[in-house]
Amino acid sequence: MRTLNTLIGQPMERVEDLRLLRGKGTYVGDIVREGMLHAVIVRSQVAHGRIKGIDISAALSLPGVHAVITSADFGGTTPRVPLRLQPLPQLDSFHQPMLATGKVRYVGEPIAVVVADSAAIAEDAHDLVHLDIEALPAVTDRASAEAPAALLFDEHKSNAALTWYAKKGDAAKAFADAPYTRKERFFVQRHAAMFMEPRGFVAEWDAATSKMTVWGVAKVAWANQRILAAALGVAPAQVEMIEVDVGGGFGSRGEFYPEDFLIPFAARHVGRPVRWIEDRREHLMTANHAREAECDLEIAATRDGRILGLRGAAFTNHGAYIRTNGSVAPRNIAQFSSGPYRIDHIDITATMIVSNKTPSGTYRGPGRFEGDFFRERLLDIMAKDLGIDRVEIRRRNLVTDAEMPFRLADITPYDHSDELDSGDNPELLDRCLADFGWTEKAKLAGKLIDGVYHGIGIGCFIEGGAAGPSEDARFVLETDGRISLYMGSAAVGQGIETIMAQIAGDALEVPFERITVLHGSTGHVTNGFGSYHSRSTVMGGNAILAAAEKLKEKIRTVAAAKLGCSAVDVTLDGEQVRAAGKALTLAEVAADAPIEAEGTFHNHKHTYSYGTQAAHVTVDAGTGHVAVVEIASIKDCGRMINPLTLKGQAIGSMVQGLGGAFLEDLVYNADGQILTGSFADYLLPTASCFPKLRASVIELKPSPNNPLGAKGAGEGEIVPVGGLLANAVANALSSLGVEPNELPLSPPKVWALVQAAKKSN
Repeated sequence: MRTLNTLIGQPMERVEDLRLLRGKGTYVGDIVREGMLHAVIVRSQVAHGRIKGIDISAALSLPGVHAVITSADFGGTTPRVPLRLQPLPQLDSFHQPMLATGKVRYVGEPIAVVVADSAAIAEDAHDLVHLDIEALPAVTDRASAEAPAALLFDEHKSNAALTWYAKKGDAAKAFADAPYTRKERFFVQRHAAMFMEPRGFVAEWDAATSKMTVWGVAKVAWANQRILAAALGVAPAQVEMIEVDVGGGFGSRGEFYPEDFLIPFAARHVGRPVRWIEDRREHLMTANHAREAECDLEIAATRDGRILGLRGAAFTNHGAYIRTNGSVAPRNIAQFSSGPYRIDHIDITATMIVSNKTPSGTYRGPGRFEGDFFRERLLDIMAKDLGIDRVEIRRRNLVTDAEMPFRLADITPYDHSDELDSGDNPELLDRCLADFGWTEKAKLAGKLIDGVYHGIGIGCFIEGGAAGPSEDARFVLETDGRISLYMGSAAVGQGIETIMAQIAGDALEVPFERITVLHGSTGHVTNGFGSYHSRSTVMGGNAILAAAEKLKEKIRTVAAAKLGCSAVDVTLDGEQVRAAGKALTLAEVAADAPIEAEGTFHNHKHTYSYGTQAAHVTVDAGTGHVAVVEIASIKDCGRMINPLTLKGQAIGSMVQGLGGAFLEDLVYNADGQILTGSFADYLLPTASCFPKLRASVIELKPSPNNPLGAKGAGEGEIVPVGGLLANAVANALSSLGVEPNELPLSPPKVWALVQAAKKSN
């Protein structure tokens, strides 16, 4: 009987969870190689300074120490971390050396690597390395970056690395003719991804074959393979990157850091396998930070609330260097600050500032979280000025289904044009309002009940996905009839072992249980681009469809030879192959040798999920404490593969957004010393913080840009949270005149806003 699968769209539990919850996962700490040594990184304790000397003699004399590596061991040229995304030559000066040379530019910058028999011995030797560093003035914010007293890169003559320009229409004319304009300054604090276990690597050099093997890669193994090979001076084929289990990535894990080179270099240098695992203090100091941005944003509109134009100047604090994906957030702030709204005239710049802080990169919803905060706050302020309901302001300006595809602003200097692919934004707005019970809850707005003020907020968003240019998938029909699926997509917690098996099961019409998904390692497929920009399901899933068709063709060819007929006469019927009244099982077809097929999906058009969130909060004006009573979220992601895992992604994304809105803040002092170096100081959401979150994900408008009709969907719910909660707090404290235009909305900051409002009134 023919098996007709309907796995896509089913709420299937994640198959990988059984392994992980039973403690059977394989993390970097579980990798042990014969003769393995341990590495510890010697890091700068000075934010900005000239290196006058490095004395490693005492460390080398400690028993059990095999090497103390400095830049002098690189043979005269210190490799640097290149840009993976938007590799503009204007940013070449700001690439990070693998070990500091001449200058240090942030606390935590690697200066040397100690390799020893144990991590404990390496730590002891670390303390014996003497660094002579002449301190220089520290640059920590925009004001000090613009002061001439301190330049991070003398040859550049400025601490402004690059400016992005987003333009559409004629903003100058739109503002000149507009009957209403409003300009406000906004700020989002520095915070970052906090995955469950820190980063780490095990590297092993095989001198006989001149091959480097690295365990611990994530996210973009093929890109990192090429970067590492170039830095080591070998061919990419001589480097194998092996993915292990990780406790989340969120944009930060898996980018190329100095340690990605230093540990493999150390392994080749000492001729032994080397393992390095960072501690949490190192993670807070050295893994990519994110978000820190300020913006002067101005809106132009008619008196009935129709948006005419948006313009502004944003400044992002990127820390000491521009690392692999450091340009993404400022580019997104500039290009996507219009969100899901019909704005025909746009002129926004985003300037990248370097400072003596940890380098910045991507974090779930990069640039979109910041841009949505700026815009959604400004929309509420505009609604108040014009005396128009803030829901109605949004409804009048949301892009409709009939207007799709809708062009966004063009971005330069890395020239790019983009457009929203499909969607019915007003429909989702109305669905969210109904689910939330907006009409009834609006009656609570601004009321003081039992000592706390009640407020409600609204926010709309888009989520970009499906970054190209391609992705690969490879099927192997094993001799026992089972099917192995090898993916270029990487697993960073999004459940691809389950999702990809659902797609493959439907494509091949075989039972889900017969498919094993392997992912993220460079030996699996010819090429791969990994997991970022909400691309795994769209790019990897459609690569599966391409590979499945090729596998079917090969199965027909092999079966035809065994059945004595033409391949065109062979019919695939679930787990059987039929022709001329005869049948073979898949195991019988592949009995002589496995049958393989690889497919590639090429794509240069992005997908755009979209949605709306509504929130109800209470605010204690006496303490500044904000309590989240309820949040309702709804998003259309095109065709859904697995509603259960997708909802989990949505809730997790919202919680991370709430952490950024209320709790998380990487604080530095004026000397560039990080003051939030542990979880005692850097606060994170816990399971009890936000108990009443609801997320709905629906299929309304599939993407026309790929055969599956799917859209990226792992980041959307984090995007509107900052603006949403700030709007709700402003609504709660409207009688006091509080306008929160900075994050985080921590109790001290909200209390200070209340006090300032009372004084001004």
